[in-house]
Amino acid sequence: MAGTKRSEIHPGDTVDIVLKQDQATGKLTQGVVKEILTGSQFHPHGIKVRLADGKVGRVKAILPKATPPSKDAKPQRP
Repeated sequence: MAGTKRSEIHPGDTVDIVLKQDQATGKLTQGVVKEILTGSQFHPHGIKVRLADGKVGRVKAILPKATPPSKDAKPQRP
């Protein structure tokens, strides 16, 4: 997911963002969304968010949620 649609991003999601100071290099920072700052439903450069650690940047990727193993799953042997 590209992170350009507000409806795809929710507090608690793990995302990759580009901080303002990293726009020239495109360096990604990973974190958990605390707050969505962009008011519009779409932004071509990514929805601006504040992460749980306070960093602010534009979403470049929404990472898949980790699914906990089901209680019926048997441990795998090496």
